[in-house]
Amino acid sequence: MPSAINSAVLPERSAPTQRYSSKIAMMTSSRSIGDRFQDLAVPLLASLYNHACWLVRDTTEAEDLVQETLTKALRAFESFEEGTNFKAWVFRILRNTFLTSRASLASNRTVYLEDHPDSAELTDPGSTPESYAIQLDNLAVLRRALEDLPPHLREVILLSDLEELKYREIAIVLDVPIGTVMSRLARARQALRKLLQSTSGGAA
Repeated sequence: MPSAINSAVLPERSAPTQRYSSKIAMMTSSRSIGDRFQDLAVPLLASLYNHACWLVRDTTEAEDLVQETLTKALRAFESFEEGTNFKAWVFRILRNTFLTSRASLASNRTVYLEDHPDSAELTDPGSTPESYAIQLDNLAVLRRALEDLPPHLREVILLSDLEELKYREIAIVLDVPIGTVMSRLARARQALRKLLQSTSGGAA
């Protein structure tokens, strides 16, 4: 499953990881802090850039968003608790930076009615929309379907299936209860499945 969605959601150009790494080194005055931060951040640069591309839908803006995220994360790094999940921590900074940089902040923080945990429909974990796309052997179809999802549904399915974050980690990134994550992910899978079905004319 992750292999299909990985191939479908790659940005048009790769992340400028070398430039990011150089800027991280320039931004820190403490060698020990800079080294620790780089050890944690550098392996995530491509993932951060890819997710930023989906958020802003523009590669140049995505580069700027990641750069601002790294700047904020480095400034706040002393508040990061060793032993906790750095990926969830920095992805939350990425998302909050995106939200606060746009006038649509309020709408992005809307509590969706369908997010109530009781409304989530359980899905068969062995039969996902992504596995159906593999059967179709058409990753372009999967990418178009992802693009057609509402942003709040697309985001949760990318965090789960592309970044492979656990429910608790996604809850940290999105700043919502775990029950909301489960509900939103169930609805995202259902919506993606319907989009794939309508494209292929078959039954997932």
